[in-house]
Amino acid sequence: MFDTHVNLHADAFVDDLEDVLTRAREAGVTRFLAICDRFDNYDTVRAIAEANDDIWNTAGVHPHHAKDFTDLTVEELLRAASDPKTVAIGETGLDFHYGYSAEAEQVANFRRHIAAARETGLPLVVHTREADEMTADILEEEYENGPFRILLHCYTGGQTLADRGLALGAYFSVSGILSFKNAHDVRAVISTIPLERVILETDCPYLAPVPYRGRRNEPSYLPFVADALAGLHGRSREEITSICEDNALTLFDKVNS
Repeated sequence: MFDTHVNLHADAFVDDLEDVLTRAREAGVTRFLAICDRFDNYDTVRAIAEANDDIWNTAGVHPHHAKDFTDLTVEELLRAASDPKTVAIGETGLDFHYGYSAEAEQVANFRRHIAAARETGLPLVVHTREADEMTADILEEEYENGPFRILLHCYTGGQTLADRGLALGAYFSVSGILSFKNAHDVRAVISTIPLERVILETDCPYLAPVPYRGRRNEPSYLPFVADALAGLHGRSREEITSICEDNALTLFDKVNS
């Protein structure tokens, strides 16, 4: 299994990261994508990847932090992307739920990341919350300027954004949210997305799946995300993990280069 979204640099893992990784490997997780949420965390995230043969990393700025990196340039993202361990751009996108950064700052940040993804050919890891229409509008507008690869991560958006994303060739990752009792709307949308466009993530230390909901999330819980997707499609865990791993390796193809 490939856990395509892990926040291993988070404070929650400071004391026992090696134990966390050992449990994950014992659970069948063979690859991890460590996410950069702030550009000043890039070196820390990359160091985790460099120290482990089965971990790769991204380069980017989460929309929450856009206000702190208004001077970030496309060239800086491109330099980070040239590292062999850096296999994706992001996470980036729009999040209007908390409003930690102003809309204009988030949009400018998003567009810079798109430019870097277009130029490098690396996948763009997109976070979107309460911003479906604007996210789709920007992705479509930018796609007209030249194609780029899209991952709508931890997907909880609506059907319209899903459909517009699929039209652009986007992939979608599912997290422990899929297993939550009241996540009926999420399951309804995910059930319409072709399995060849779906990958798995934990987004640890957040969003632990049932039966661990409420605890610190770990990559070792990825099989329970797979179970939720398997139940949705009437497939076995083994079928789902195989399909999703193939999809993830297709999307994050620099892992194999």
